[in-house]
Amino acid sequence: MRIDCHNHCSGVRGRWPSVEDVVAGMGKLGIEKTCCSLPVIRGDAGPEAVREANDDILGCMQRFPDAILGQCFVNPGYARHAQDEITRCVVDGGMSGVKLYHQYRIDEPVQFPIVERCIELGIPVLMHAGHPTTPDSMPGQPRLSSGEHFVRVAKRYPEALLICAHIGGGGDWEWQLKALREVPNVFLDTSGSVIDQGMIERCVRDLGAERLLFGTDMNLVRGVGKLLDARITERQREKVFGLNFSKLLRRRRI
Repeated sequence: MRIDCHNHCSGVRGRWPSVEDVVAGMGKLGIEKTCCSLPVIRGDAGPEAVREANDDILGCMQRFPDAILGQCFVNPGYARHAQDEITRCVVDGGMSGVKLYHQYRIDEPVQFPIVERCIELGIPVLMHAGHPTTPDSMPGQPRLSSGEHFVRVAKRYPEALLICAHIGGGGDWEWQLKALREVPNVFLDTSGSVIDQGMIERCVRDLGAERLLFGTDMNLVRGVGKLLDARITERQREKVFGLNFSKLLRRRRI
């Protein structure tokens, strides 16, 4: 079983990776399902843009219902619209969780109603994350969430299912691990283009295989390859590839 907890696609060619290409890649790499979102990463991320992005994912789900699990992107700065989108896309549309980007850090109070709604529905929150270390990488994401921000929310809401995105997304990934050790309700996805030797092994050692989730974030070959190459047990590999995330999906209350 291979379930990708973090990916992106679009039904509009040239916008993001096309859903056709994503599904074709899944077939070649033995990925059964993938969770896709379309975060609005530039501009205002206002209600119209957010709704358009989610409509795109809903269309992808309808075209490939056996392969695409949607994630509802919301901007908590538009509180009422964010709640309405969760109702429209998760409750009515069947999406599997919520995707948050860096419009706000995960520990800012504006996020709390979103986290509380996801607790109510029993669905995970996947949050864009990282710990940049170079001066040129910091100004563009001043509200980027790092491990210590997840810790604050996880302690405030121990029943929440929080996913810290792309440990292989760049920056100081070891810093993330140090912070996340103490909060068992924060899961870590393995996605990102970084394939440092020993990264997966260190994640398993520090957090336990039960808290790692297979993700690709548009890097399907690297995403699969880094897990196949990792010096972990086959049982641990099975947990990361799909068993852990399938358990989270079964916690849905709707």
